[in-house]
Amino acid sequence: MVDHDARLERDAFDPYFDHLLLVDAQRDPDAGDHVVGACRLLPDTRLAEVGQFYCDDEFDLTALRRSGRRLLEMGRSCIDPAHRGGFGMLQIWQGLAEYALAREIDILFGAASFHSPEPRDWAQPLGWLHHHHLAPEDLRVRARQQPQPATLPADALDRKQALMAMPSLIKAYLRLGGMVGQGVFVDHAFRTTDICIILDTAALSRGARTLAQRAEQAR
Repeated sequence: MVDHDARLERDAFDPYFDHLLLVDAQRDPDAGDHVVGACRLLPDTRLAEVGQFYCDDEFDLTALRRSGRRLLEMGRSCIDPAHRGGFGMLQIWQGLAEYALAREIDILFGAASFHSPEPRDWAQPLGWLHHHHLAPEDLRVRARQQPQPATLPADALDRKQALMAMPSLIKAYLRLGGMVGQGVFVDHAFRTTDICIILDTAALSRGARTLAQRAEQAR
């Protein structure tokens, strides 16, 4: 269920996911814990209980399932704007890396969104992702929705324009070594254009360390 006015959502998957929370314990301690970031996580060991991944409805995950690698679906990632780009985002990545490594996860994946249901609004960033960050064939999931919008040719792309229009969370995934699946899924209920992000846990660990070093240098 999506309540756009109240900016709330829930679905049948929530009871099966683990929920990674980032808490600002120093913000008005008398008011209790203040959640400033969240991400929900579903390891493949829990599929027998829930029956499918959330992304199964939007993307054909056959390539991931055939890879023989341990999978972890991540979703509903969000962080308070005041905590983006600094230690808040870093702590989310570190928590995610620790969770994945403790469960010997090989591949993380999940839907990431552009905030309108019109792919043409995002032609530049979507084209950039397709031409520069497409997952290799053995890990390449494919959007179920047909027909697919046309992708801009490589020579029509403007790097600066593409990256400026790209959501910050997707850019963060790319900095951690993230790749994308083939195509998009327009989610009319959420009013978004979704792509599938695919991330190797080894890259996540290296990327988290790099972000930590940059954040420390900036202090």
